[in-house]
Amino acid sequence: MNFCSNCGSDRLQFKVPLGDNRPRWVCQNCGTIHYSNPNIVAGCLPIWGDQVLLCKRSIEPRLGYWNVPGGYLENGERVEEGASREVWEEALAKVVDLEIHTIYSIPHINQVYMHFLGRMETLEFGVGEESEEVRLFREDEIPWKEIAFTSSVFTLKRYYADLKTGQRNVHIGHLDIEKFRNRK
Repeated sequence: MNFCSNCGSDRLQFKVPLGDNRPRWVCQNCGTIHYSNPNIVAGCLPIWGDQVLLCKRSIEPRLGYWNVPGGYLENGERVEEGASREVWEEALAKVVDLEIHTIYSIPHINQVYMHFLGRMETLEFGVGEESEEVRLFREDEIPWKEIAFTSSVFTLKRYYADLKTGQRNVHIGHLDIEKFRNRK
């Protein structure tokens, strides 16, 4: 950080502010503490009968890989609104009856994924701006080796595990970066 976004000063110091326990950028001119916190990624697994709707990404990162529709939550937006919006933007589908399904942290990149389950209102869907293909899959058709993100894998696996038990649970998980880097 080079300048204070409050007063424009270049007199910034990286220090632990009084009453805090972590270093932050603090403006020595106006006293503003500049917090940097994780981003919320809101997503939803659209469900139609025994199928789920996935999107093949037309953008980086992970161009050409499949994922659960999702993206960054916007300011002033409730998380379930963001999840519904992302389904519309990526898959031109409308979802209803959203229920929180997974909360998945990726600490090393400061992201928290909140994935919902949502029933597709109709069978209408299409290719949105960030997708090159959108498709319904049954469990045995999921292209597991072509899933873009660990958050999507986590959500899909927990969804199918819940189906087998007949229960709907909220699942909390995280990416262990060391295990991820050392996988074979």
